[in-house]
Amino acid sequence: MRAMPDTTGLIERPEVLAPSPGDAARVEAFIPTPCVQNHASFVMPLPGGDLGCVWFGGTQEGVPDISVHFSRLAPGAERWSPAMRLSDDPTRSEQNPLLFPAPDGTLWLLWTAQVAGNQDTAIIRRRISADGGRSWGAIETLFGEQPGFGTFIRSPIVVLDNGDWLLPIWRCTKPPAGAWTGDLDTSSVMISSDAGRSWTEHPVPDSTGCVHMNIVDLRNGRLVAFFRSRWADHVYRSASADRGRSWTAPMPTELPNNNSSIQAIRLSDGRLAMVFNDSSKADATDRRLSLYDDLGGAEVAPITERSAFWGAPRAPMTLAVSEDGGLTWPVRRNLEVGDGYCMTNNSKDRLNREFSYPSICQTADGRLHITYTYWRQAIKYVRVGTDWVRG
Repeated sequence: MRAMPDTTGLIERPEVLAPSPGDAARVEAFIPTPCVQNHASFVMPLPGGDLGCVWFGGTQEGVPDISVHFSRLAPGAERWSPAMRLSDDPTRSEQNPLLFPAPDGTLWLLWTAQVAGNQDTAIIRRRISADGGRSWGAIETLFGEQPGFGTFIRSPIVVLDNGDWLLPIWRCTKPPAGAWTGDLDTSSVMISSDAGRSWTEHPVPDSTGCVHMNIVDLRNGRLVAFFRSRWADHVYRSASADRGRSWTAPMPTELPNNNSSIQAIRLSDGRLAMVFNDSSKADATDRRLSLYDDLGGAEVAPITERSAFWGAPRAPMTLAVSEDGGLTWPVRRNLEVGDGYCMTNNSKDRLNREFSYPSICQTADGRLHITYTYWRQAIKYVRVGTDWVRG
């Protein structure tokens, strides 16, 4: 049974790391932020041993004051550092940042930049740090504007044993009439064999509606990828046997999906771990017309049988483990429960109660580090051991 919603719209945001009440095996804290809305976090170990987290913050997704923010957690520290803003384009909403510790010791920051709620205008920008994120170089455009579609990212770059870099993307395609809706989005893999100087695109076949592609290296030349579903039905899975040049058509897994982000990693013991919302459109009592209903603007295409489903509950937030390469996920435990209300992206009025857009990584000590959106108001950090999922 889902927990009853908290209708006050207010959350306490303790920023000092501490054991969760009633669960000493779980340490948690909120990451400091000056923003009204905070969303789409990404956590990654940094060169030198700190943890780094990036996310987008501002007034509301799609508004030009949305920028990328960065915080770090030093080993043994009791709180994350104050947020540092790393982008500030007054004409574009800058979203979905990710960190990439490159093999040469530099740290890359990638993010998207779009005009208002038009994801078909999105480009990919980049900054590089030579000192583990303490200072950053100039802002560059990695992938520029394309006619008819925008380019989006969410999941990490994967470096293969042959030196190839794989960056999963998806193409946000505008329909023949109206604004972008998500109905026509498809996934691809950008591959670089020269340390990011040039890239080639490798589309995933039959991937319409499958986005947020998250590639996991199973070793021995085998790759697997997991996808968010625009149809809000299931997490989808695809595989590659040629280092990402070609992929099987994505197929639904046993895990539900609510048209919200997921993330998976390969653990040090070979198992896979995924954080996701254990819900789908089957749990929805209502739906939104589009992601950007709150912003108004151009009229979107009418809802059809194969339209993206917006508004499915974004809760609970769940950690799951697979021992067979993501074919089955028998072990699951909730990180958060609630009604997951997300019929609005408006954080100013504090109506949204989603737990969403998780990110996960594992450090050399074996511990798992997870961040996620908490009610669109904050980014929450949780640290657990790999055995926590079994309760």
